[in-house]
Amino acid sequence: MSDRNARSYWKANLRIVVSLLCVWFFISFVCGILLADFLDNFRIAGFKLGFWMAQQGSIYGFVILIFVYIRLMDRLDHQYNLDQIQNADKPHTANSHTDAAEKKA
Repeated sequence: MSDRNARSYWKANLRIVVSLLCVWFFISFVCGILLADFLDNFRIAGFKLGFWMAQQGSIYGFVILIFVYIRLMDRLDHQYNLDQIQNADKPHTANSHTDAAEKKA
């Protein structure tokens, strides 16, 4: 990867991380703490929404953010052809099993 592509990749990576951290902050701090009293006016399965966001909603949000991060980074790697470079470095496990069987015979 050229130096220019590396910088561009790194900027895109930081953009993804910062945007997901902003979502994380909104879910955990804003919804779980600052807006908890307002959200308590609404209910989910009998529980006040502010309480639910602080206890359960933030956990679900964090798990969703992990999967979103994985998907966005896979797209970014594909965009910069890094997925092909990484796959080329991996040994072919299917061939290694057949090679070992042939050596025994």
